Amino acid sequence: MRTKRIDLRTGTSESITDITSACREFAANGGESGLLHVFVPHATAGIAIMELGAGSDDDLLASLRDLLPADDRWRHRHGTPGHGRSHVMPAMIPPYATVPVVDGRVELGTWQSVAVVDLNVDNAERHVRLSFLTSPAEGTG
Repeated sequence: MRTKRIDLRTGTSESITDITSACREFAANGGESGLLHVFVPHATAGIAIMELGAGSDDDLLASLRDLLPADDRWRHRHGTPGHGRSHVMPAMIPPYATVPVVDGRVELGTWQSVAVVDLNVDNAERHVRLSFLTSPAEGTG
């Protein structure tokens, strides 16, 4: 297994950050086939595979605002008002995704991208763990 950590700043407002190019670059190293696993080790962020741009980013953030309002209803109450919703969001947008890779090419659909979804305005520093898994060579154990 190969692995790499990428660091990013998601800012001080709700955000969707495109990490597709980092995923493609990492998967292309070696030209192998396997699985690219993308994981964000934070309790308040998720990984989405979706179309970015063309309004989809804004639609997702608007939907999350409707489903998870930033108000005082949350029992988890430290941080900015509504911070508790950031801890609920990864149950809807999980902190991981796995994408097939064929001959070093990430096999995303035409309009698909890999993105970090972050509602937490209290922490702009994020890390993403990319892991590339290959199967043992044919004919071995």
